[in-house]
Amino acid sequence: MSMFYANSSFRADVLELAPVTRPVVGTARVPGSKSITNRALLIAALADGPSTLTGALFSDDTRYMAAALNQLGIQVVGDEIAASFTVQGGAGVIPATSADLFVGNSGTSMRFLAAAVALGHGTYRLDGVPRMRERPIQPLLEALNQLGADAVSEAGNGCPPVRIVAGGLRGGQATMAGNLSSQYLTGLLMAAPYAREGVTISIEGELVSTPYIEITVDVMDAFGVEAEIDTEGWRRFHVAPGQRYRGRIYHIEPDASNASYFFAAAAITGGEVRVEGLGIDALQGDLDFVDVLEAMGAEVAMSEGETVVRGPRDGVLRGGDFDFSAIPDTAQTLAAIAPFADGPVTIRGIAHNRLKETDRIAAVARELRKLGQEVEELPDGMTIHPRPIIPADIETYDDHRMAMSFGVLALRAPGVRILDPECVAKTFPDYFDRLIAIAGTERR
Repeated sequence: MSMFYANSSFRADVLELAPVTRPVVGTARVPGSKSITNRALLIAALADGPSTLTGALFSDDTRYMAAALNQLGIQVVGDEIAASFTVQGGAGVIPATSADLFVGNSGTSMRFLAAAVALGHGTYRLDGVPRMRERPIQPLLEALNQLGADAVSEAGNGCPPVRIVAGGLRGGQATMAGNLSSQYLTGLLMAAPYAREGVTISIEGELVSTPYIEITVDVMDAFGVEAEIDTEGWRRFHVAPGQRYRGRIYHIEPDASNASYFFAAAAITGGEVRVEGLGIDALQGDLDFVDVLEAMGAEVAMSEGETVVRGPRDGVLRGGDFDFSAIPDTAQTLAAIAPFADGPVTIRGIAHNRLKETDRIAAVARELRKLGQEVEELPDGMTIHPRPIIPADIETYDDHRMAMSFGVLALRAPGVRILDPECVAKTFPDYFDRLIAIAGTERR
């Protein structure tokens, strides 16, 4: 077991997979959800008493979160072999009175920690890689200031680095735009029980990625705190004061976003892939990706404990027009298998994907064009017109989802090489090993 304070990794330059010679069949082993792991780590850190998180993800993003919590004086010990974290809860107290936190390109760590340190008493700075310094956080900072914090973007551009001078969070009412990221709201909700006056948040405009808010509320409830939400209009959220998280043993389900790649592999090879631990009661909205595959001709079977996807025998999917506003992290998965459809594939509702690890709309369109595809880029998505695939080197832009998505495409397309494949360490360090194993292929 080890305490987390730093992260380093070796980055390979290029990966080429031999195209599969058979349908992809088997049970995919998918590690714990990144979204749930980082929520549970933060909530456990604020809880009364110790917590053990089982089925947890060990990746760059979760290591940044664990390291930051240790810097803040809250002990987090990880056992990677057992896939568990033990967290000594701080009872709503941030022990450190100053900290300079580095979170790489982990959006969840940046947004969740920015809200949490506002509960402390001192000065806290949060920073990341150059791309993180381009990712907006101003709506969260403005909301924190409305609730009594002193939070600023050091560069004055609404992006990290962020400096927060805290004297405990007063709470009260805040209004915040919801069209850029649901992670701002999640950060506020998780910190809200320890605000002196409780917290009421009103959302202006459309709130994106609402299934992630449902995850937040579910994890909060599991640790003993109730958040009141308006699920009809997604406009008002309230956390009453005086509530406290209670430490517990908490199990984290497999990552539905990462499961999407294995389901997609089954769909384009006429195979059958099973993922255990993700079923009809799953917390993550990204499991709805299988509904898209079903609409494109795959068969889906779901029970309490697992989900199974069977692809069309010929591996040819139907085209279609799909709204991915609720499941944006799986949009790249669909884009990467669109060349195997029998007609155009349109992906809509993902304008905020331009603000993620890279501009995921522009980047995907650029790389698909290298592969000979005709792509119309839209303000909130794209339309892909399938064409014969030509070999190309795929840039990944230090974006784990670019590498994982195009890795699936490479299973059926010779000469597709993934550059910087090790960027998958952000959320799924051994992704390619697991993909190769279930696909029965090899590295070239």
